[in-house]
Amino acid sequence: MKDLLLITPPFTQLNTPYPATAYIKGFLNTKHISSHQIDLGIEVILELFSKKGIQKIFSKEIDLQTISENSQRIYALREEYIKTIDQVILFLQTKNPTLARQICSMNFLPEASRFNQLDDMEYAFGNMGLQDKAKHLATLYLEDLSDYIVENVDSDFGFSRYAERLGKSANSFDELYLKLLGNESFIDAISLQILQENLETVQPKLVCFSIPFPGNLYAAFRCAKFIKEHYPHIKIAMGGGFPNTELREVKDIRVFEFFDFITLDDGELPIELLHENMDQPENATYKRTLLLENGLITYKNNTTRHDYKQADIGTPDYTDLQLENYISVIEIANPMHSLWSDGRWNKLTMAHGCYWGKCTFCDISLDYIKIYEPISAKILVDRMEELIATTGETGFHFVDEAAPPALMREVALEILRRNLVVTWWTNIRFEKSFTRDLCFLLKISGCVAVSGGLEVASDRLLKLIEKGVSVEQVAQVTRNFTEAGVMVHAYLMYGYPTQTIQETVDSLEMIRQLFEMGVLQSGFWHQFAMTAHSPVGLKPEEFGVVPIKQEILFANNDIDFTDTTGIDHNKFSFGLKKSLFNYMHGINFEIPLQDWFDFKIPKTTIHPDYIHDCLLEDENFTFKGNSKVIFLSKNVISEERVKAKKGNSWTYTHLTFHLKTNIVSIDLEPEKAEWLMKILQENSIEHSKKITLQQLKVLFEEHFEDFELFWFSKPMQQLKENGIILSL
Repeated sequence: MKDLLLITPPFTQLNTPYPATAYIKGFLNTKHISSHQIDLGIEVILELFSKKGIQKIFSKEIDLQTISENSQRIYALREEYIKTIDQVILFLQTKNPTLARQICSMNFLPEASRFNQLDDMEYAFGNMGLQDKAKHLATLYLEDLSDYIVENVDSDFGFSRYAERLGKSANSFDELYLKLLGNESFIDAISLQILQENLETVQPKLVCFSIPFPGNLYAAFRCAKFIKEHYPHIKIAMGGGFPNTELREVKDIRVFEFFDFITLDDGELPIELLHENMDQPENATYKRTLLLENGLITYKNNTTRHDYKQADIGTPDYTDLQLENYISVIEIANPMHSLWSDGRWNKLTMAHGCYWGKCTFCDISLDYIKIYEPISAKILVDRMEELIATTGETGFHFVDEAAPPALMREVALEILRRNLVVTWWTNIRFEKSFTRDLCFLLKISGCVAVSGGLEVASDRLLKLIEKGVSVEQVAQVTRNFTEAGVMVHAYLMYGYPTQTIQETVDSLEMIRQLFEMGVLQSGFWHQFAMTAHSPVGLKPEEFGVVPIKQEILFANNDIDFTDTTGIDHNKFSFGLKKSLFNYMHGINFEIPLQDWFDFKIPKTTIHPDYIHDCLLEDENFTFKGNSKVIFLSKNVISEERVKAKKGNSWTYTHLTFHLKTNIVSIDLEPEKAEWLMKILQENSIEHSKKITLQQLKVLFEEHFEDFELFWFSKPMQQLKENGIILSL
């Protein structure tokens, strides 16, 4: 028995658990509150995509005369799917790696319409290994089965969402409510069976559903309905990203036929209080909680207690989750998307909220963005070590809104001090703080990728968005990461209020040049959506948009609107995405922008060398006295030598630095070499106190003259260019 059952309803990710319940369980551990967590999504997927599950799918009666040709083919090959499904799932769980050779033989998996996209297979996977190619083929195989399920078994099914349309912009609860009153679907039956097994085993007093996305909403309500009908003594709460953004103004009391509580924003204290209230109902207090009281929806925030500091909420706890059973898929040949869907990642957060908090399209009025609170590097890396010990995984995804550069630096240094071998990635802003040296430091600490919002590659619109960056700055930062060996993914936006057709075309040209220069490796175009809690949503008249007013009884986030420019931005979608697909594959940069669209567009006004010229700036000879200087190399061999020329001879010191992949040698005057060796020893990375460039100058000039001449000399440039000395 456990007091609380924490549930992530179907569906989120296939390769790694969504972290919300692990965060809450980690906090509950610090309060000695017993809990059990389940990712209902992965358990349903594994039941569905098994020999028994596929047999059930194909046993359902269908009319072969009315279904699509694709479904007819899949049905005809049903025995092949039944025969292979268990082995394919084991392969995607990395439990059967030798199957890759069979899969890649192209005569093992049954193939339906998803395999028609294989024309680009050799191009996309030519430089990738056998395992990745096999993962992609196995993913197409699962997607074929998914297409069959959607057409013939359950039209709401999706691998990372279920009945998503019912949750998207659902201002009214009516459609969702009617579906809940209807019969259970094929997927529902699987979900509820697994739920019942867990309820019988755990016997909780309180069930907490974490609902991050619209695609989790229906399943959460269906599960809550089941609990109410069969276990009426159990209280049910809902929290997570969806209610935090969409249900703040819920007015339909029918919602509380399914849930007793809806908690908003950070869930630690609200859930702790719900737990306490079960034992002391007469003294119940609440934190940011919606409930039904005297037949009315009431917002309760009557506790005097404050939210917990991020340092006090504990380490996420993945206990109970079936970590070994998640499956890695590769849907498309996009390097960043493969990080999201391939491999297991421990999720952590460097800082609560966003340190910038100004972007006008973002929910900056809500706590998850507005309240910025970083965690110390030491605590973060302690948590990393704890998670490595408990999960056996050394991969980390920091799920920040925007990871702070200074904290990223400290985390990288702490990782290096502890000699940890980890792989990590995160979301950033393209700050000028990301110098070549900082990017190199992040790389050697294990950072493999960053993603960031370039949004609209137009300086006018970036200023309107209050992004705080320019296209030139983005180009330089992406160059710095790329040269360090860190992959860069850009979030791109079109259709921002007042954006002109010319600006859309010019933005595309900027993106073309960034990819052509090789400083951007991945990207994705999103059409602007106006949300209720963003500056645009709160003051639309200031941004040239007119909201389409609707009565809000249930969800309120995405707002329909008309743009006073009258431009139909939808028509750009296909051309933007098609061109980007080509650019990500390093091809067709020479094709005129007009060729990506089937309607007339204006010529770009951007100079063809704009990004090239942005990258000409060289910071190598800039003296910044407050820069922190890091000395990375300890493997130095010093050798006294004598040089003779025209009858004269003099001694010098030959210093050899053995790096992982190369050797760097420099020659210095003996006194300066001795001074440098002493500095290297006293300021190695193991020392937590970092020396500034100005302090280094003072120390140098106690013995010698003209530090700048020494600092920018050819030997010192060699050390800096090879990452032996970093100036941050």
